[in-house]
Amino acid sequence: MRHLVSILTENETGALSRIVGLFSQRGYNIETITAAPTDDKTISRINILTYGGAEHIEQITKQLHKLINVIKVSSFEESDDAVERELLFVKVHTPTRAIREELKSLCDIFKAEIVDVTPDLYILQYVSTSADVDRFLKVILETAEIIETIRSGVCGIARGEHSLQLPS
Repeated sequence: MRHLVSILTENETGALSRIVGLFSQRGYNIETITAAPTDDKTISRINILTYGGAEHIEQITKQLHKLINVIKVSSFEESDDAVERELLFVKVHTPTRAIREELKSLCDIFKAEIVDVTPDLYILQYVSTSADVDRFLKVILETAEIIETIRSGVCGIARGEHSLQLPS
């Protein structure tokens, strides 16, 4: 089962390393990871996408709570519990006008953006769910030669009243 684990941690040297080390030591795989400071620069939020059963995630959560610098941990099983997005940049070869026009059309359909243009290359930006990013890449690959891709990993936030934020 797919799980998004969100962690609030003190923005201190080594905090991310300890969290990743916990996953490694326990044999848990990290599919994607994102980390950045929150509106409070002393606190960072880390999103980790992993796969496993309920026991697997419960064990991860318990172990994370034991780590120094970890403030709060939450996990979501399905995207119904959270709003999730992933950022994709894809550099494509655009040697002909026909390919450039087809890519422009695809960007309109998918609501993607062309963020850089050279005579022979486009860089496209697309933000959506991981499944949509996979579909977009598949369609682009059918249209043009992909030179390079970079994906941000999943970022997510709980729907509704649930919040990982600290009380004021």
